[in-house]
Amino acid sequence: MKLENKSRIAVFVLSCIVWFLITLNFSLASIVAGIILSAVTAIFAGEILIITERKFHLGRVFYTIGYIIKLFWEMLKANFHVAYIVVHPKLPVKPGIVRVKTKLTRDSALTMLANSITLTPGTLTVDINKDEKILYVHWIYVKSQDIKVSTEEIGSRFEKILEVVFE
Repeated sequence: MKLENKSRIAVFVLSCIVWFLITLNFSLASIVAGIILSAVTAIFAGEILIITERKFHLGRVFYTIGYIIKLFWEMLKANFHVAYIVVHPKLPVKPGIVRVKTKLTRDSALTMLANSITLTPGTLTVDINKDEKILYVHWIYVKSQDIKVSTEEIGSRFEKILEVVFE
């Protein structure tokens, strides 16, 4: 089977799962709508999910589950931190853009790292320099402009797990 078709099948299945988890409606109309929308998504964007042949590795599945748990934990911690900043009388912010160095090389891995950083309140990935493997991140409270410190504080939370899943 061609790689594009495998990718489309994966996108179709994942889209169906997401549809049913979001709607939690299993009426005939909802099922048909989910299948139609998943098929349209798979037709138009299906070839971009899987771009290289890789063998299935069960360990990646467990790391993916671990990544999801880690992401939600970091989002929860960051939400409380941002809420603390907002309700604090002196509003202790020190915003700025810092550089975060990464070891990730694949586009999918870099995208997931950038999105993970952006989904964590208080940080926003502004740009990626793929050649130098640097992400530029807006940080609500810059602890240091040193690239090692910002990499440790921001990027290393997700990088080790994403390296196993995507690299």
